[in-house]
Amino acid sequence: MPTVIGAASSNAARRAAGVRSGGCVAGRVTAHNLLTGLARGGDGYGRAMRVVTLPGVFRPRSDSWLLAAHLRAQLWPGASVLDVCTGSGAIAIAGAQASGGPTTAIDVSRRSVLTVRLNARLNGVRVRALRGDLFGPVAGERFDAIVSNPPYLPAEGDDLPGGGPQRAWDAGTDGRVLLDRICAEAPAHLNPGGFLLLVHSSVCGLEPTVGALERAGLAVGVLERRRGALGPLLSARAPLLEARGILAPGEREEDMLIVKAAVS
Repeated sequence: MPTVIGAASSNAARRAAGVRSGGCVAGRVTAHNLLTGLARGGDGYGRAMRVVTLPGVFRPRSDSWLLAAHLRAQLWPGASVLDVCTGSGAIAIAGAQASGGPTTAIDVSRRSVLTVRLNARLNGVRVRALRGDLFGPVAGERFDAIVSNPPYLPAEGDDLPGGGPQRAWDAGTDGRVLLDRICAEAPAHLNPGGFLLLVHSSVCGLEPTVGALERAGLAVGVLERRRGALGPLLSARAPLLEARGILAPGEREEDMLIVKAAVS
């Protein structure tokens, strides 16, 4: 998850696991030789990608690579791409590699913007990196593809963290503070024939996502649903989520969901 405010899948996507665990290595730059769309490299899928994360910028995890694999599979040559809640910019770079079209990445974090610019240079692609709240920096602009891996973990309260590592994953009491805004605002930024790709956990609800996007006139489908154990952060919050009725008593699994919403 990045630092922000405010049918059948490809073989590459199937090989990417869907477990999220937060954090970064504080106080130093961390570098990773990764394969686009994969949780780990070395088995020949996608283009090689080098990702560097500055201190305080969320390091891409398996849900990011799962989303990147689906993005690559959906793009066409020259398609314009917008990555909202970009974090390291890995998904934006995957889009730029796949389409060769104009690519934009947005995050509220200054360090994230710097990280995106560095990673784009390291990987030989052009990405316009902008700082701001969700779609604010691209008011009036439209794109062929919008992609987002936003914070989506249910938290203690509804106020988004102003800083610290938890702002990379905390998203209000139901985990939907940012998801709901993206579902509401993204359709106005899609070109005819364009699409939105989202990744999030079943813990924060699939039905609200589908409902909001369908009400906006988009055709919605789930490209992939990957079942797995709760990650460490959600496991630690399981008693709280049980008390709220978000998790059933003893439930310790979730589905990682890739949702596509297309302009029909």
